Amino acid sequence: MILPPASVVFDVIAATWPAAQTTQVGPWTIREGRGGGSRVSAASTTRAVAETDLKGAEEAMVKLGQPKLFSVRSDQTDLDKLLAAQGYITRDASVLYAAPTAQIATERPPPVTSFEVWPPLQVQRDVWAEGGIGEDRIAVMERAPHPKTTLLGRVNDRPAGTAFVGIAHGCAMIHALEVATHARRHGHARHLTRAAAFWAAKHGADYLTLVTTQANVAANALYTSLGMQVVGQYHYRIKEDD
Repeated sequence: MILPPASVVFDVIAATWPAAQTTQVGPWTIREGRGGGSRVSAASTTRAVAETDLKGAEEAMVKLGQPKLFSVRSDQTDLDKLLAAQGYITRDASVLYAAPTAQIATERPPPVTSFEVWPPLQVQRDVWAEGGIGEDRIAVMERAPHPKTTLLGRVNDRPAGTAFVGIAHGCAMIHALEVATHARRHGHARHLTRAAAFWAAKHGADYLTLVTTQANVAANALYTSLGMQVVGQYHYRIKEDD
């Protein structure tokens, strides 16, 4: 099975969950997140760097009022060691998953349990808010380019969950999948994932991709059970005290 490499999936993340603004400072991509979370706030590079290169990135992040935060891919061992030596600690080890869209879009969710909605409704915002996803992250969804949608899950005529999906580089990516507390452990995350695959297929995406943390045992079990495969890993390094 041929799947998109990690380098492509990282590009999909950047395109479907975009920072408010990006700038280049030496070898670094600096992201202005405006409260949208680590993915849109962390500095990153694909080049070899030295200790002397860190200052420019750190100053740029401080100027934006953001923490000193770097995204480190699993193959960037030299960068990881450099940041560790400077007192940066590890946060949110994460996994990139991918699968052919057709492999996931095989069984539609039960009738009236999943709807495609854009822009998101207030009931979706309420579900996200319950899970700690606030207006700053919804602003990321709003500035993402089309094609994009949100998915609203329902059960017994009540909101059961929600997710955001965007497409770039031939891949659909699910972000911010959240199931309401009252609806958990009833398969709604699986329904939303399959609904995302059907939407992706309709819009010509060859692959379905997503990111979750290594610590999210339930999510990793779900995506593995659907046949999705790990195509990359990364984590953050942050300096909390300066």
